Parts: sequence; structure tokens; C-alpha cells
Amino acid sequence: MSASQLLRLLCVLAPAVAAGQQWQMQYFYDQAKSVLLIGDMAILSPKRGIAVGVIREGTHQKPVAVVTSDGGATWARQPLQEVPVSLFFLNDSLGWMVTEKGIWQTTEGGRDWRKLTKPPAPALRVHFWDENHGIAACMKKTVLETFDGGRKWKPVAAASTLPGAPERSAYTWIAFGNARYGLITGFNRPIDRWTSLFPTWLDPEDALSHRETPHLGYALSTVDGGKTWVASSASLIGQVSRVRLQPDGNGLGLIEYADSFRYPSEAYRLDWKTGKSETVFRDKRYALTDIWFGGDGSAYLGGIEVRGAVRSVTPGRVRVFQSRDLKGWVEMKVDYRAEAGRVTFAGSGTDLWLATDNGMILKLK
Repeated sequence: MSASQLLRLLCVLAPAVAAGQQWQMQYFYDQAKSVLLIGDMAILSPKRGIAVGVIREGTHQKPVAVVTSDGGATWARQPLQEVPVSLFFLNDSLGWMVTEKGIWQTTEGGRDWRKLTKPPAPALRVHFWDENHGIAACMKKTVLETFDGGRKWKPVAAASTLPGAPERSAYTWIAFGNARYGLITGFNRPIDRWTSLFPTWLDPEDALSHRETPHLGYALSTVDGGKTWVASSASLIGQVSRVRLQPDGNGLGLIEYADSFRYPSEAYRLDWKTGKSETVFRDKRYALTDIWFGGDGSAYLGGIEVRGAVRSVTPGRVRVFQSRDLKGWVEMKVDYRAEAGRVTFAGSGTDLWLATDNGMILKLK
């Protein structure tokens, strides 16, 4: 499967309005002068879950986790020593947390963490087949492999063979359809001589004046459980931010675009057995930030309703869409208080959850 096959964009379908199940708020960090930015979440069992992020107050931030052991009825905050980036759990006890400064491991479902040896490149995500064998998607055009649970890492040679300067390249996502077939995606972004000296929120007109330009997208694929990897690259607009794969061959991918592009995002269907892909959802009104497959095979798209031209800095109402065939999409009911800049799905079996970057956790009921 090539990166170009992954990113073919073919069709558009409009949403309808759904009845029945709805997303209900289970937790909300509501404190004056501070906000909880949830970056990732993992549901370990029907009773146990963990979300990680930072509590930000002005220029100060405090890394934290919020955990539940009763299915979301109550949540407890726990301090973390480093700013978390992502989570991966092999079961309801054994898991890994990637932080800005390293990788941590827990054998107690996130109640306690132990820092592992610092990897040779800054990691963004990890995936493990068992308690020992795993991989890490990293900055600097690097993918690492471990055979001892993350104590020692070695580079995957294929990752560095693609074009582009390492200091402007990264692998950002890992997805597996089964134990043997997997995909790692990333990108290279050349130096933009028109890059603004100011952040988007301070100079929105400048952000809108910059056209989205093509750059290299990376893909590493394996069909033998990581024994060998095939690397490919292609020129694309936007960034592949999410890929979810099902054992039956179905998959979903998400591309997010800059503020100046005509669409905020685009979801596409991927048949990872044949390499065929097609667009299944894009709408100027909605900026998608995550995708998911439920335990019954239903697909979900999550994001926000766009407000204003500079969508990347303006929070909006949380919106979720569901499909049973990846063709027709229906909008689901979401707690009216749910507003965010980004949303993140997490699930276990038929339980499905949604976390926002402003401290809200919702459950599908």
C-alpha cells in the first residue's frame, strides 16, 4: 500500500440527524482561572479508564492524570512528573505513557509510573504486540523498536530512507488492523520562508493569507508483525493525523488542513487489504480531530463546529457523526455544554468515550 493510494480523495456525503444514543458528560474540570487540556485517553476495561494532560493556569502548567475505577461515576486527579503526549495499554494493567521527555511504564493500570531509559529520539506514540516487543514513532524521521518492554531501543532502518531533512520530519501515528498488518504515518515539512513571527491567535489575518502548500507524507507498512517494513512517500496537502484499522480490512483515515484551506478536514475510507481509498466525509462547517471504530463495527467521526475564519484557535460545539456502512453519516446528540478545540476518542469493546482539550469527558449512552 502506497501513501498516494491512502490519500486519494473521491466523494462527499452529507450528514443527517440521529436519534437514540447520546453523549453524556461524565467529568468536567471546572476551575476558575485554569483549564485541563486532555491530550490522550485510554479505556482499560468497562470500569477503568485514564485521561492525561496538563492543568494550565496562565503561563504555568501542571501534568496530571484523571482516573476512574467505577465506569466514570467518579474521577480522581493524580499528579504526573512530565507533560504527557500519548498512551498505549496492552491490557488493563500494563501500559506505556509517552511524555515530552521520555517513556514511562505502568503495571498497575496508571496508578503508578516508572520511567524507562530515554530513547535515542523524542517519541510521540508507541505500540506493543506483547509485554516486550514494541515500536515507537518519533521525531527526527525515526522509528524505534524494542524487545524488552522499552528499556532498550534500536532504529528501524527503513524509516530513515525516505527523503527530507530529519530535523523537519516526524512519524506521528501508529495503526494496526491485526497482529501482522500495521501502518505508521508521518510527514516532512520544508522551511516556510513565509512563516509568521507571531502565533495564529495574535495575527489571524496572516494565518489566513498563507496557502496550504504540498509537502511529503510518509508511510511505513508491515505485513509480518514488524519483522520487515516498506517505506513510501508522496506529496500531499494537509496532514494525516489519524488512522484506524479493523481486522476485516476496513479502515478510516483523517487528514487535517491549515486555516487557509477550503475544508478544515477530510475523512476517508481505507481498504487496507486492497489499498483502495475514498473520501467519506468533508464539510466546511466541521473540523474533525479524531475517528474511531466501535465494538459493533460502527464508525465515528468527532470534532467541532467551525466558528470564525481562524478555526484553529476558536473553540466550537462538539459534534459527533456515526455510520454503519461508511457511506451514510448521522449526527449524534452531544451534551450542549460540550465545547472544545479538539476531541479524542477512546474505547473498550462496546464502551465508547470522548475527551476534550478543555477538561470534559463524555460517554456514549
